[in-house]
Amino acid sequence: MRAALLLIHTPAPPSPSPPQLSMAAKLSAPIVSPCFYQSRLTFSSLTSGLLSNRRSKSPFIVRADEGDADGGGPDEYDMDDEEIEEVDNKKDYDVEYDPLAAAGAVASVSDDIAMVQSKSFVSTQGWDSEMVVDYRINEEEFHKISLYDCDFFIRKPPDPDNDVYDFREMYVTPPDTDVYAIPKVLAPMPQKYIRCAKSDYGCYNVTEPPIDAPRDPLYKSERQVWKVFLTKHYRNRRLADPEFVLDFEEIYVIDSKTKSITRAKVVVTVPGGGNRDRKSDLLVIRDNGNSFKIIHASERDDPTTVIEREEWAKSRQDMEKHLRKLRDFSTSNWF
Repeated sequence: MRAALLLIHTPAPPSPSPPQLSMAAKLSAPIVSPCFYQSRLTFSSLTSGLLSNRRSKSPFIVRADEGDADGGGPDEYDMDDEEIEEVDNKKDYDVEYDPLAAAGAVASVSDDIAMVQSKSFVSTQGWDSEMVVDYRINEEEFHKISLYDCDFFIRKPPDPDNDVYDFREMYVTPPDTDVYAIPKVLAPMPQKYIRCAKSDYGCYNVTEPPIDAPRDPLYKSERQVWKVFLTKHYRNRRLADPEFVLDFEEIYVIDSKTKSITRAKVVVTVPGGGNRDRKSDLLVIRDNGNSFKIIHASERDDPTTVIEREEWAKSRQDMEKHLRKLRDFSTSNWF
């Protein structure tokens, strides 16, 4: 049994934004694709290339619901009219922002992302999953997400930050082929453009040389990306925005094995509800990328402690399995 733990932090606020460029300058600017790297032997950690140049001074935690943000419980809190409207939008997995929310920020740009009409756009929502289409796409107009078992394509609206996703048109293919099919969509997808940070979740498969062939090639390492997480930017703010944070409550998971995309179910344990300081949130991903939990940064465990705890549980299970063969009762009391 291998234990995997993923911690994501919100990056520290960057320096003030540079002067706004003209549309022509934006279109001519180079596009840099964000990358996230993660490796796991016994303990898995996920790092984001997009955030690698910005060290987080405070961890960020994710809390998620099942598309219903008004559930009761210890985290229930009173909401004002503006927050209620935002919750209603989340029920439809849609994104609506109040332009006044950005007041006081250095940039005076609205949080909304203008929709751009494309002649090649084809909505794939409502199509049968795994149905092969009879046309080819221009891959330069899509975010290409390479996984171990497939390549995933999500339409990429023109933007200098190269982090805007349009989930209304998506395709999946076998690795490095041009046979495009409709992926499985297991949860409602946003109907508007949203900015996302991409994170890889996988491992390195290490192959040892044969013992009886010492002159064979040495150890071979192969990276296997099992899942990709697309975490929404809070209020669609750009990475250079002084108030930039990640919205860990809205994460979209692309699975390599099932060739599907869905929205993660996130559990929030941070007090304060929707009015909390999100810069102190910390997202913990476990159980092979299936369990998502938002905790406060102060509750973070040292990676070595997590590994030791998981290995101890695994060792005890193995010992119980062995002792079960030697006795006539199911549970021992040797601990």
